Amino acid sequence: MSFPEYLDTRSELVLELTVEHALVVALSIAIAVVIAVGIGIAVYRHARAASVALGVAGVLLTIPSFALFGLLIAPLGLGYPPTVVALVAYALLPIMRNTITGLRGIDPAVLESARGMGMSARRRLLRIELPLAWPLILTGIRISTLITLGIAAIAAAINGPGLGELIFSGIGRIGAVNSVNETVTGILGVVVLALLFDVLYFVVRRATTPRGLRA
Repeated sequence: MSFPEYLDTRSELVLELTVEHALVVALSIAIAVVIAVGIGIAVYRHARAASVALGVAGVLLTIPSFALFGLLIAPLGLGYPPTVVALVAYALLPIMRNTITGLRGIDPAVLESARGMGMSARRRLLRIELPLAWPLILTGIRISTLITLGIAAIAAAINGPGLGELIFSGIGRIGAVNSVNETVTGILGVVVLALLFDVLYFVVRRATTPRGLRA
C-alpha cells in the first residue's frame, strides 16, 4: 500500500491521535507556564534562589525521557497522568530561564520612573515588568512546546496519548506491511504539529507585543 493510500484508509485514527498529541502538549505547557513564570517572578530579584530554581529545572531536563516515564509508572500508573507530569518537568527550564532573564533585563530607569509615579510593586510587575518581559517569556514557551512535542511521542511507551502510538507500533512491526507508513505518519504528524504551534506563537506574539517591542 502506498503512503497516500495508507493515509486515506487511516485518516480518522491519525486525526484522533494528532488531536490527542496536541491537547496533551497544550495542557502540559499551560501547567508549566503557571509554575515556571510563578517561580521566575518569585526568585528573579534573588540571585541564589534563582540559581537554585534554574539548577533544579535544568536537572529535570537532563533526565532521559524513558527513565523518567518509567519512574512515574509506580506512583501515577500509565497513560495521561505520568505523561503530563513528565512533559511539565521538561518544559520548565526554558520558560523559567526566559522569565528571569526578561524581568532582570528591564531598564532600571523605567522602574524608577514608575516608582516616582507612585506605582506599587504589584502594579509595576503587572503593568510594566511582565509586559516588557513578555516577548522573551513567549520565546521560552515556544521552545518548551517544541521540546515537549517530541518527548510526548515517547510517552506511547507508557500508554500515553498521541502520535507516538503510530511510531512505536510501526517500529515494533518493522518489516511488516505498512510498518514504514505507520512510523512515517507518526513522525510527520509531530513535525506538522510543530509547524502549526510555531505559526500560532508567531500570531500570538504579533497580537500581544506592543509594536515598539517587536523584533
